[in-house]
Amino acid sequence: MSKQKMLRVGLTGSIGMGKSTTADMFRAEGIAVLDSDQLVHELYRGPAALEIERVFPGVVVDGAVDRQRLAARVLNDPSALKRLENIVHPMVWAARDALVEERRRKGDRIVVFDIPLLFETGAEKDFDAIVVATAVEDVQKTRVLARKGMTAEKFASILSKQTPDSEKRARADFVVHTDKGLDAAREEVRNILKALKAHLET
Repeated sequence: MSKQKMLRVGLTGSIGMGKSTTADMFRAEGIAVLDSDQLVHELYRGPAALEIERVFPGVVVDGAVDRQRLAARVLNDPSALKRLENIVHPMVWAARDALVEERRRKGDRIVVFDIPLLFETGAEKDFDAIVVATAVEDVQKTRVLARKGMTAEKFASILSKQTPDSEKRARADFVVHTDKGLDAAREEVRNILKALKAHLET
């Protein structure tokens, strides 16, 4: 008996573009959303902690990776960041695969993966469709600078490491505009789901 077809959808968006809000809208429509950041948090509290401590001594506190200590070790060191990715990424992929199989057993036909750095890590090839959350630049800037501890310099540094929004939109299968009000964004999400469900029936 062949496995039922399931669509893996990648959801991404630059900082301040409303990706998390969009993810919640998919959840509200009954779609399972797998949060990559949450997966990493769980790995840092368990399976990945020992290996990361072995490679970066002193970053684990009370059995869990201290993200600030780890960031200080890898932020401006590309080779250190690569070593960290080589530890964490395979664990994330394995955890994702396990969650997909769990959702498949429950009968889900669409699973959304919330991945902040989807294009930056070359992960788009792993998905059947890509959704990008976007907003105009002024709205993005206002949202981000309102965050606690955020500065214009920090914002600029984060943006410099992210694929430009215009490129993300060009490479997306679907775009959700989060600067036109929640109702409009919700309608876009519903239209995306209609298109995905129609594709499943072909």
